[in-house]
Amino acid sequence: MNPDAGPRPQLPAQGEAAAAAQSRTQLLFRSFLLTVLGAAFVYTMNVSYVWLSGILTVAAWVLGVVVMVRAVRFRQGRILLFGTISGLMVSAVLGLLVAFSALFFNQVNTFQECARDALTDRALAGCTADFENSLPAALRQP
Repeated sequence: MNPDAGPRPQLPAQGEAAAAAQSRTQLLFRSFLLTVLGAAFVYTMNVSYVWLSGILTVAAWVLGVVVMVRAVRFRQGRILLFGTISGLMVSAVLGLLVAFSALFFNQVNTFQECARDALTDRALAGCTADFENSLPAALRQP
């Protein structure tokens, strides 16, 4: 019997696989950027939503690492790699802000309520001074 006889299964072309990988990576990159922006937006709303901002930040880290690995593995464009690295740096700073807000939740919450009601620069400066005095001595400015 001839092993070459009969229909052969069609394998996807190399170009189609590369295009599919690129499309999937770009979709993940867009999801990553939306997650970073969403985490930043939620963080600026109110300290009461710090838990949601923390969840979105962790999701951004996971998506960022996945996009970075795919960008290197499939040799995607440098702009994608640069955007991913920039987004990971932003989400790292956001992670520090979320951790600080979670550790000093009561102080940050009091400051936000005071600043929301402050109508003048002097009142806002008073809120800032009260906030700095409420922090532990190691975190205060000299």
